[in-house]
Amino acid sequence: MLKTQSKYALGEVVRHKKHPFRGVIFDVDAVFSNSEEWYDAIPKDSRPSRDQPFYHLLAENDESYYVAYVSEQNLMLDRSGEPVSHPDIGDLFGAFDGRQYPLHFDLN
Repeated sequence: MLKTQSKYALGEVVRHKKHPFRGVIFDVDAVFSNSEEWYDAIPKDSRPSRDQPFYHLLAENDESYYVAYVSEQNLMLDRSGEPVSHPDIGDLFGAFDGRQYPLHFDLN
């Protein structure tokens, strides 16, 4: 069944359920929209369903900053109250309010 609404919003801070990273959501795809090569690189027993929202994150871990693409089933809200330090956050968002980052612009 195709899910029509995403659980998380732009600017929210989330963390991966299985891997040690967290990030700020900056875009959402209603269903999987990455390459087949990317999808096939995920071990079969760990592959998420394509028919769910996928989130683009400005992500960080203890070693680096990067952009991540993560299925909704693998995310949870980050309740640490700590800001994310990704260097590109200021390009899209305002100051962290303890839970999320407000957008710098209006969406259509």
